[in-house]
Amino acid sequence: MKKSNIASQILEISRKKGVIRSRDLDEFGIPRAYITRLCQSGQLIRLSRGLYQAADAEPTSQSILAEVSKRIPGGVVCLLSALQFHEFTTQLPFQVWLAIDRKAWLPRIQEMPIRFVRFSEAALTQGTDVHEINGVPVKVYNPAKTIADCFKYRNKIGLDVALEALRDGLKHKKCTRDEIWHYARICRVTRIMLPYLEAIS
Repeated sequence: MKKSNIASQILEISRKKGVIRSRDLDEFGIPRAYITRLCQSGQLIRLSRGLYQAADAEPTSQSILAEVSKRIPGGVVCLLSALQFHEFTTQLPFQVWLAIDRKAWLPRIQEMPIRFVRFSEAALTQGTDVHEINGVPVKVYNPAKTIADCFKYRNKIGLDVALEALRDGLKHKKCTRDEIWHYARICRVTRIMLPYLEAIS
């Protein structure tokens, strides 16, 4: 196969997947050296170590979530990052908040601003939705679970943030009281949340 055809194939793979790793080319029998050449020619962009994107890819504010999910597929976008994803807030968090199992090895990724939060197994696996961002499956907690998590970790993000999320979630019908209560039980914050739920008409 001609070099130009191989380059075109890599760029096509990149556009379909959104974000690619060098090992994604292995199944197509394409030498990884071609990625370096495409980066040098400006056709591919190196997002971080081992992650690449076509230079003409449509940029989005959620691209960083796709990058993080590629590197840490077992993590779940949570707390402030989940709030931003669900448009509870217009503020873009400085870090990507990512939930991992409390017994999991802590990834060392210095080139990405990630804030890890350890969840128990039940809290980690419940309320997870999968969204496709730039062709990458990204796990994000749903609005009701995110609200319960905000109360669980209120000491990390602030009680005011949790209360605002609760009010906005109900006001804009992103979730129901029953859904919030369901995840409040899983997160063991029913006693804390009950007065606030009762106060919001």
